[in-house]
Amino acid sequence: MGPDSAPGPAVPWRKVLWERQPFPDNYVDQRFLEELRRNEGIRQYRYWAVVKEAGFVGQQLSCVAIFITLWLYMEQGLLSPVTLLWTSLVCSLLGYGLHQLLSSKVESCSEPRTHLADLQSAAIFLSFTFGFSPVLKTLTESVSTDTVYAMSAVMLLAHLVSFPYAQPSPPGILSLNAALFASVCLASRLPGALHTFAMLSCALLVFALWPCLLQRLRENTPSQFTGVCVGVCIAGVGGLGSQSPGGAVLLALALGSVTLLCPLLLVRLQRHKDNIHGPWDEAEIHEDLSHFLH
Repeated sequence: MGPDSAPGPAVPWRKVLWERQPFPDNYVDQRFLEELRRNEGIRQYRYWAVVKEAGFVGQQLSCVAIFITLWLYMEQGLLSPVTLLWTSLVCSLLGYGLHQLLSSKVESCSEPRTHLADLQSAAIFLSFTFGFSPVLKTLTESVSTDTVYAMSAVMLLAHLVSFPYAQPSPPGILSLNAALFASVCLASRLPGALHTFAMLSCALLVFALWPCLLQRLRENTPSQFTGVCVGVCIAGVGGLGSQSPGGAVLLALALGSVTLLCPLLLVRLQRHKDNIHGPWDEAEIHEDLSHFLH
């Protein structure tokens, strides 16, 4: 109800509840819309900054493509498990050294993990994985191959959806478990137990350790982080193209959409955002009330 419904100009309206006034409960005067504020505190995005952050999503999608490519090579007998194990070992050592170098700049004031603790964790995982490889190899023998492939696809999709892109170190529990579940399903379709062990070790490297190193690169060397993301995307498209050209085209389109098109839409749609604030908002208490709790 507007100001025309007021009983008369002689009685001014006051915005209080404790005083009886000759106005309806829903009455407001002309000052109501004067306090209207639009888009207060809206964050303005820059296109290339958003593209840079979207690169993490693109490289994670490419990591899944690289893992699938390695599995296809092993299934077809084009890649031996020994070669994959040695390659994974070398990459792990190089990545661990780089991670320690970057961590020393950040955790200088805190107590870091010791090398012995890291070695014990790696030895326990590798020992249990190697010991249970024959069991994991026969884990899905009673399940049809189509069902195994469908479960793997769903779990890898769940990994991508639930991955904590804002803070991927350490990886999210749901995301990591989904990726490892898909890895076990795929590894169980390989020829031997050594193939299964090599594939699971590679899965740990790709889905658990690599995001931690990439997060360190993003925090300490932003320029190198961008180059690494681009390199991973190129490797994912190239590797998948060696097995499935159609799949490589679909991956390239997905990467272009995620890293280029979606940031453009986000920046363009920002101009249409219209958030309004005014006297109808809930009251916010900015005073420190902690002394009342004692």
